Amino acid sequence: MKKASRKQWIKCIIVLVLFLAFLYWIKSWWGLLAVPFLFDAYITKLVPWTWWKNLKSDFWRGVMSWVDAIVFALVGVYFANLYWFQNYTIPSSSLEKSLLVGDYLYVSKVAYGPRKPITPLTMPLTQHTMPKWLGGGKSYIEKPQWSYKRVAGWGKVKQNDIVVFNYPTGDTIVSNPKYSSIDYYKLASDISAQLSGGYPVTDSLSAWDERQAFDRFLAKGRRYIAANEREFGRIATRPVDRRENYVKRCVGLPGQTLEIKDRVIYLDGVANKEPENVQYFYQVATTRPIPEKLRRELGISLEDLKGHNAAGTLYYLPLTQRMVDELRKRDFVTSVTLMPQDTDGGLYPLNKRTGWSIDNYGPLWIPAKGATVELTLDNLPFYERPIRVYEGNDLQVRDGVIFINGEVATSYTFKMDYYWMQGDNRHNSLDSRYWGFVPEDHIVGKPRFIWLSLDKDRSLFDGKVRWKRLFTGVKKYN
Repeated sequence: MKKASRKQWIKCIIVLVLFLAFLYWIKSWWGLLAVPFLFDAYITKLVPWTWWKNLKSDFWRGVMSWVDAIVFALVGVYFANLYWFQNYTIPSSSLEKSLLVGDYLYVSKVAYGPRKPITPLTMPLTQHTMPKWLGGGKSYIEKPQWSYKRVAGWGKVKQNDIVVFNYPTGDTIVSNPKYSSIDYYKLASDISAQLSGGYPVTDSLSAWDERQAFDRFLAKGRRYIAANEREFGRIATRPVDRRENYVKRCVGLPGQTLEIKDRVIYLDGVANKEPENVQYFYQVATTRPIPEKLRRELGISLEDLKGHNAAGTLYYLPLTQRMVDELRKRDFVTSVTLMPQDTDGGLYPLNKRTGWSIDNYGPLWIPAKGATVELTLDNLPFYERPIRVYEGNDLQVRDGVIFINGEVATSYTFKMDYYWMQGDNRHNSLDSRYWGFVPEDHIVGKPRFIWLSLDKDRSLFDGKVRWKRLFTGVKKYN
């Protein structure tokens, strides 16, 4: 063993100080087991870490140098994505026009504090599935599963923040790609409605009879999916941190009572400020098709144009108020009419008829950590999923009596904070109105800026890159 030089000692001390500071930040002292190896890599060099440099073959030295660099890069990316940042692509139009399909986001993990890994054994640069060229399949090993803990960050989720989170009802999926992007619970509910000829009529039923009717109703769809594996594929489950990443705007915080009245969100009775780019569906009647130049100026995508008649004179479009005003100025536009959304039987909670719609929803109290709610058969459907699924309790209802972990329960105290997330494209967004609360352990991070933006409707030489959006910040209101 050669005597270490002063330069080696300086490097070693700097690395060890940074590593110990990192361990202090994440409050995980298991990492101390790596200290002897770091010390050996810089000082003692008892382990031949770079043994491949002594190979006689230039070819194999070259191969191993690439392997060494790739392994080092993957380890670096793994920890960077886990604790500092992650790149995310906007795949759908639910947040237009605040964020556009094809926007690539830099998402800060330290904004709200990074989660410690729940499923630590995973392939870097993947969420839950290996690339097809590597055979597909799971990109993670389900065990060990660690409990949820969050490292201290810069702050907490605030009102109207745009937030990246794991899809709450993505815990269960069907493996057929045709259906894997569809919410399993909504799919089962829709199938139940088809098999039953509609949703149960519960107006004259007691809360207990209503629950039994919905249990039987929803079970039909689940049994149908399970019995038709050839069509839907196998039913599978995913851990919290391996579920799909979603991005929405947080419009409701823990402890607030949310209500939507005529599309306006009220929190504790006070109207919430709407983003400038909030969109609703309008019926647009014209004497001729909308010109492509105007469509591009207003930001109407080809996806938006799917809802129009063959003559191109009647459209069903998601529009901001600015877009509405611009269209009304055109002489070929005869009318622009807001299209209110009627009651939807597929809204949260699926096991209760509320008469709510996406335009008129609630009131609904959002659970907060340490807060207690009185439980009845009437309000249980709103809080059943947080109690049973997100907080891991055994919840049962027998003969009209609620049992939690084997004991009669008339109230429940929540262990986590919950949030209400909605898209700015209010009439075309799969959000909390459909799948309910987002638990704090599902929060991933906060988008900071757009580092790339590609328009899927245009070619490379026809404005595919949206240059004006590059490196623009993601603000509360755009």
